[in-house]
Amino acid sequence: MALAVVGGGRRSGKSRYALALARSHGARLGFIATLTPGDDEAREKVAAAQADRGGGFVTSEEPLNINQVVRDQGARYDAIVIDDLTVWVANLMMAGGRDPEAEAAELLELAKTCPAELVVVTSDVDFGFPVDSEESRAMRRMAGLINRQVAEASARLYWMVFGVPKRIR
Repeated sequence: MALAVVGGGRRSGKSRYALALARSHGARLGFIATLTPGDDEAREKVAAAQADRGGGFVTSEEPLNINQVVRDQGARYDAIVIDDLTVWVANLMMAGGRDPEAEAAELLELAKTCPAELVVVTSDVDFGFPVDSEESRAMRRMAGLINRQVAEASARLYWMVFGVPKRIR
């Protein structure tokens, strides 16, 4: 099918809009969750996200191997939401021994042939003031690069501004 990307800042409505885009493609819906709920804040975020999507989505909790999920399950769904690409990049970098650029390139190749519409949620990472650690700056550089590559490959690109989707392409 095709690739749609929904980007924006924190709490801008990216995930909610991505769910609506996915629902517009049919009733068979997949969701790949990349966040591992390792603390109370993350657990609350996961619970809220589950409530937002309701029972209409089949969820795969997959912090690293999203390409395998897309490859194995893409034909089962009309649309698959991947939430969140930025978290996935951070997970890959923290896991060590993984090449986020190669993994992202593989995802883009899969998107070309996947029967399901892929709706990718991603966060902008460069609006902050870079006074943090070298590891954090490296993650932001990698996430920014991959965000750009995924956006360039997308058929539809949306930027969320205060809960309002702005179509870029």
